[in-house]
Amino acid sequence: MQTDAIILSAPRQLALGQVGLKDAGPGDLVVRIGYSGISTGTEKLFWSGEMPPFPGMGYPLVPGYEAAGEVVEAGCDTGYKPGDQVFVPGANCFQPGERGPVFGLFGGASRHLVTDAKRVTRIDPSMGAEGALLALAATARHAVAGPNASFPDLIVGHGVLGRLIARITVAMGAPAPTVWEVNPSRMAGAEGYQVCQPEDDSRRDYTCIMDASGAEGLLDQLIGRIAKGGEVVLAGFYTKPLNFTFVPAFMREARLRIAAEWQPDDLIATRNLIEAGALSLGGLITHHANPAQAATAYETAFSDPDCLKMILDWEAHA
Repeated sequence: MQTDAIILSAPRQLALGQVGLKDAGPGDLVVRIGYSGISTGTEKLFWSGEMPPFPGMGYPLVPGYEAAGEVVEAGCDTGYKPGDQVFVPGANCFQPGERGPVFGLFGGASRHLVTDAKRVTRIDPSMGAEGALLALAATARHAVAGPNASFPDLIVGHGVLGRLIARITVAMGAPAPTVWEVNPSRMAGAEGYQVCQPEDDSRRDYTCIMDASGAEGLLDQLIGRIAKGGEVVLAGFYTKPLNFTFVPAFMREARLRIAAEWQPDDLIATRNLIEAGALSLGGLITHHANPAQAATAYETAFSDPDCLKMILDWEAHA
């Protein structure tokens, strides 16, 4: 089976192309993707060529791990049926082409995917394009509810991840956090919490500061804002070595935690919050694009500060 997919042939060389799909087995689903999201974290690093060595990395690759669509074929061992709506966290399902293998890292930006049914999560069809945000929301949930996690009382960055961390914190019944943002165009959109610029916040007794910005050089500033025994959580993705001044951290007995990727239980818990009406994914998608204009869409997603989330609309390309 041939399908359209976004192919990143080299850093900053990206276009819509054709790829072959592996045959589906009894435990597999064939999913027709309606929407796929563009990640401004890891996906941007693959696009720019800045990603450090990563397992399974190589070009050409099909990017993306945020996809929502409809099951069109279901293996006899899957428990699914055609018409079911699912979230797919990417797939490694592509046949080698004329120029060799096409890496599925993460393989979600494709019109059709073949995936093990154990990897997908059922979602409500009414979610539409917001269904593609489930992995990012689960990442936010993992940051605040993973092993040894604490709820943040300060979040740095009011992009999509920062907003989701704040919304999930509130949805889980914790006190509303403060959010820092330095970009005036991203100050609006708070739901149940306050957003301010760092210079307008005099507080220096935060117990848990969660950085969702991925910005460099912040550790000293953040350590200076925690109470004794406080924690700084790195929830972004960092490509360069991080460092901090030891003495202020020593005086505060600072703790450092890294929040990694979501786990399957995070997806389920996040979906449950959404279905219960406790968590909204509304207002996070600001841009849509036809996959035929992928090169422009990716450039916008990574360079336009007004673009919170870019969604590729595969239905528009049909």
